[in-house]
Amino acid sequence: MARGDLTDIQWVRLEAALPSLPKMGRRPRDRRQVFDGIWWRARTGSPWRDLPERYGPWETAYTVFRRWQIDGTWAKILEKLQVKADEAGIIEWEVSVDSTVCRAHQHAAGARKRGLPIRAGRVRAVWRTNRKDHGLGRSRGGLSTKIHLAVDASFHVLAAVITGGQRGDAPAFEQVLGRIRVPRPGPGRPRTRPEHVLADRAYSSRQIRSYLRRRGIAHTIPEKRDQAGHRFRRGAAGGRPPAFDREAYKRRHKVECRIGLLKQARGVATRYDKLAVRYEATIQLTLIRQAL
Repeated sequence: MARGDLTDIQWVRLEAALPSLPKMGRRPRDRRQVFDGIWWRARTGSPWRDLPERYGPWETAYTVFRRWQIDGTWAKILEKLQVKADEAGIIEWEVSVDSTVCRAHQHAAGARKRGLPIRAGRVRAVWRTNRKDHGLGRSRGGLSTKIHLAVDASFHVLAAVITGGQRGDAPAFEQVLGRIRVPRPGPGRPRTRPEHVLADRAYSSRQIRSYLRRRGIAHTIPEKRDQAGHRFRRGAAGGRPPAFDREAYKRRHKVECRIGLLKQARGVATRYDKLAVRYEATIQLTLIRQAL
């Protein structure tokens, strides 16, 4: 067994969440071998053509990775693992929100910007249109991508959003919380609302606080200094300062730790995928592997 490959126990857990094999057609290649090959590429950040021979043809690994991205299999596997964790009571619904910037390799540039539809061979899937910017931003440091995460108190990533590296944190806040969706094992609607949200000063805005109040979500967000000064200058018309619990805010470090764990995969820490949907699939794959 090579370094980073699945153990027998991990494979049993993953196999229960994989889609069923087709009843007709040619027998597919060993899915454990293919998954290990896909994960090797995400872990090392190497080109697909450099895939070691022990994982089989690189074309097979790339085709499976691409096909499962298009038909949403990676997202479905991650969702099944979240359902099992929630059923076991592991997920804690105190959510911390933050973002991290990842440098984009020069190989990540050059994708077509017209939003052409994509499809994987003969797979019947809904044609999806890529964003024109492909989640890439340009600043003085070059091309970069920003990953916005919502992490619970037990280090489970409940939502991830990709934007350009130059984008701010606050504009993506509602989109991040809107992606939280953990189905229940039995009847009932999926769980979409956390009990408490922790965030840093970048998310201190009237719009975000109003959004959280409308949804009935308690929050701990420190006030920006300029906002506090503006409120103080207005006197009584400035209103009361927002409530802030210093002890609760200390638990926000968990999202920082989770970001560090996620970026241990070099394919995430440095973006090599041209399309945002491919990079998002690489993040989902990494979350799946780390959840096993």
